Amino acid sequence: MKILGIGSNYVVDLKDIEEKKKGKKFIFSKPESSLAVNCDVEYPSSITNELIYEVELVIKIGKEGKNISKENATSFISEIAIGIDYTATDILKNARETKHPWEFAKGFDGAAPISSFKPVSDYNLGDIDFDLKINGEEKQKSNTAFMINDFADIIVYISEYMTLQSGDLIFTGTPALGKGEIFKGDHLQCAINGELLLDFKMI
Repeated sequence: MKILGIGSNYVVDLKDIEEKKKGKKFIFSKPESSLAVNCDVEYPSSITNELIYEVELVIKIGKEGKNISKENATSFISEIAIGIDYTATDILKNARETKHPWEFAKGFDGAAPISSFKPVSDYNLGDIDFDLKINGEEKQKSNTAFMINDFADIIVYISEYMTLQSGDLIFTGTPALGKGEIFKGDHLQCAINGELLLDFKMI
């Protein structure tokens, strides 16, 4: 199973999407061991002092495909969840300075908390609300209408480089505003279309 993600994929203003689409897509990966499914997550204090959260919709691939067309791309999505893409930014800064890979900044144990999945048929892919509350306060909120590269765009692009297989997961980007630092003891709640799907604490 592959876990992939796309960076900087949402706008605040819809009129900015066309221009932003001209930019280069940035894809990264996380190992399967980074997943934490519907459970509390241990703060990785032994490796980082600066942990940043980003709430994202996560799509699951339901069948194998390579060089997938835009017209058929969404048929490869079987289910949708919501998750957090954690980044140890102190490790990331060091990796950038030394021109080393990002794996340890993005792929430590617990770096990808996710909810259970729901069938893709439950959703209108172009109009999905999702949000994150921390300690009861709303921190991030957006809608898939504000995606620079929609689900189909992401699938098409990735499948040009690698075969997508059943069970692969793709983190599809975080809202343009609101990401920030998480701390031990924080309580995170993530919802899709108002339905609470992920509820956990940093312990």
